[in-house]
Amino acid sequence: REQLCEDVQQCMLLCELIVEGEMKFYGIEVEIADINDNSPSFREAETELRLSEMTAPGARFPLARAHDPDSGQNSLQSYELSGDEHFSLAVQAGPGGDQRPELVLAKALDREEAAFHELVLRAMDGGDPARTGTARIRVTVVDANDNAPVFSQAEYTVRVPEDVPVGSTLVTVTATDADEGLNGQVKYSYQMVSVKASKIFHLDAETGAITLMRNLDFEEGTSYELEIQVRDGGDLSLSDIARVVITVTDVNDNAPEISVRSALSEISEDAPSGTVVALLYVQDRDSGANGDVRCSLNKDMPFRLQSSQGNYYRVVTARELDREQVSEYNVTVRAADGGSPALQSSAVLALRVLDVNDNAPVFLQERYSARLAENNAAGALVLTVRATDADWGQNARVRYRLAEGRVRGAPLSSYFLVDAESGTVTLKEALDFEDTRGYTLLVEARDGGGLEAHCEVEVEVMDVNDNVPEI
Repeated sequence: REQLCEDVQQCMLLCELIVEGEMKFYGIEVEIADINDNSPSFREAETELRLSEMTAPGARFPLARAHDPDSGQNSLQSYELSGDEHFSLAVQAGPGGDQRPELVLAKALDREEAAFHELVLRAMDGGDPARTGTARIRVTVVDANDNAPVFSQAEYTVRVPEDVPVGSTLVTVTATDADEGLNGQVKYSYQMVSVKASKIFHLDAETGAITLMRNLDFEEGTSYELEIQVRDGGDLSLSDIARVVITVTDVNDNAPEISVRSALSEISEDAPSGTVVALLYVQDRDSGANGDVRCSLNKDMPFRLQSSQGNYYRVVTARELDREQVSEYNVTVRAADGGSPALQSSAVLALRVLDVNDNAPVFLQERYSARLAENNAAGALVLTVRATDADWGQNARVRYRLAEGRVRGAPLSSYFLVDAESGTVTLKEALDFEDTRGYTLLVEARDGGGLEAHCEVEVEVMDVNDNVPEI
């Protein structure tokens, strides 16, 4: 019937019967009744729809109609949709009374929740039993930039030693975007960063890795805060922000520094014990144990350290000085920090000890003696006395003179002369054994500071046969 009549509802075959001999003909109408021998069918067994995830609920989308060549009750009667809750089916009546199925979006789509929806459209006729035909509908949800990138952490914290090599990756920030394609591609950038930090840390826009561009210095900066922004590639890009805190830990890379703020270059040897000879400022730019400084002096020095306010130290005399023993000191101040290994530094204070006239001249001998023949001419050498003075400069300059004394009523200075500079004792006039056989001189040595010493000089006059007998 479907081949003979196709879409005609009442399928009639007209035949003519001719009876030979009678010369008559008869018209015969044969109606071919339909039976339900065809199932509804769709032109395509599978259909794909692409819908944006931003499509508003209630939107309608025409579906391909099924065809059933049977007629009447055996023809296509209804449609059913199975799949999921996001879609429903509406059937509209066409101008000719035909049924037109439409796919209705019942619930908002979310590509990040489900990127595809598989539906089955079933067409049914009215036969008994009924026949059905199906078509599979695959709905692909097209991504919309409806998800902002999200950092894995709101705040990243990292502690790094200040000696970490340049080029090291300190931390990597990561963000994900549930969208796909350009909408899900993310790039990183600084949202807020100081000029100083921007010269130290490099942010890779693609990977989010933060690397070191130049050496860190704990003493210049102990902590840095970076505000990182991530944006996706959508036309109206969405973003997120995270905070990165980089804490720099100290490494013992600074030796203590000793600054001589004030110092004497010379000191009197009679300065009392405790006299301040230098004021030092000691600091170590490191922190903690690395910045704890201990100062010391050589143990064999007559000086000691006194801690003053803050990081100040005073170098003071530990006892009275004696220039005659040590005239100059090179005082070495050493400072060591508490690091492991400890770093050290030193400073040298050059100090000259000034002389005080605390030493009197000392004769090489307490008593001198000389034997001298009488009648020697004036200017004859008797002997030379010598005294030394341990002091220095003018205090050590010794001058000699003959102490006052008399012989037979005449002053000794009429007989002897003492050279003030050399201590040479000479005759002023010839001696006479018969007049005086011996002399005792007291010679004085006086330094430039007024201290003096004395020695005795015994002069024995030797007889010369210079007298004839007297009768």
